[in-house]
Amino acid sequence: MSRIGKLPVNLPAGVTVQVLDGNVVKVKGPLGELSQKVDPDITVTVEGNEIKFTRPSDLPRFRSMHGLYRALVHNMVVGVSEGFTIKQEFVGVGYRVAVQGQTISLSLGYSHDIQILLPKEITAETPQVRKGENPLLVLKSADKQLVGQVAAKIRSFRRPEPYKGKGIKFVGETLRRKAGKTAAAK
Repeated sequence: MSRIGKLPVNLPAGVTVQVLDGNVVKVKGPLGELSQKVDPDITVTVEGNEIKFTRPSDLPRFRSMHGLYRALVHNMVVGVSEGFTIKQEFVGVGYRVAVQGQTISLSLGYSHDIQILLPKEITAETPQVRKGENPLLVLKSADKQLVGQVAAKIRSFRRPEPYKGKGIKFVGETLRRKAGKTAAAK
């Protein structure tokens, strides 16, 4: 039995779940509404305040999907009840970020600023930082996959480099640093 798949998903207060035709799981909570199509071979049952997943046999295909769909539905339940937050730090001289509504403007040392239009499910903010600290960008959403994908796209514009650590990094991320070239002694 899958260690992840056999665990039931507990529903917090204020979260409702429906299993619709076509094995679509719909989760509704205080922060929004999400849905996920589950493979027809995986059986989804709602019993009281728990969601349980069962598979027909121990074939590798079913074993892999068992844990996957349980994890996806669990992320949906956590998302509509608590939400997900990703913080990014802009390390570098002159690196700036500004948010106007659903548009993010990034100044990353290129000859032009980069404009990104966010999906309506994501909110962004730039908290005030003290002088000498790096600018921060905080992304919030109920959809873990979507907020992670947008954060990865923003990071791809200027990945952290290993020598000085300049670039866009996640808060709390440790970078692998390399030593620079040294002058050869004669």
